[in-house]
Amino acid sequence: MRAFNNESSENYLETILVLSKKLPVVRAVDIANELNFKKSSVSIAMKNLREKNHITVTDAGYIYLTDEGKEIAETIYERHELISDILVRLGVDEEIASEDACRIEHVISKESFKAVRDYAKDKILK
Repeated sequence: MRAFNNESSENYLETILVLSKKLPVVRAVDIANELNFKKSSVSIAMKNLREKNHITVTDAGYIYLTDEGKEIAETIYERHELISDILVRLGVDEEIASEDACRIEHVISKESFKAVRDYAKDKILK
């Protein structure tokens, strides 16, 4: 089993954010279905995210991002969307662009992402 790390944590937070835009409430089963993971793996991840104060879980099992969790999720989501968009505009297949963006979004520094975003807004996304 893979250790629960920052990338994993960020992926879960991003998934909760995306699901919260589509569903009235987010539950562990929704996350498991979206990521094609076992519910037991998602339960362990939710426990870790709760301990980090990135999510809250109601008695009914509804999962909500805390302010800190939402900030992380929105940062990762913005990176994913922009990098994926740029790659598609450069001629990369949408599915490949999304998969590559998913990897890049976790390792790119704030400084490099800001430079890419500023350049893209000025030169590519007009």
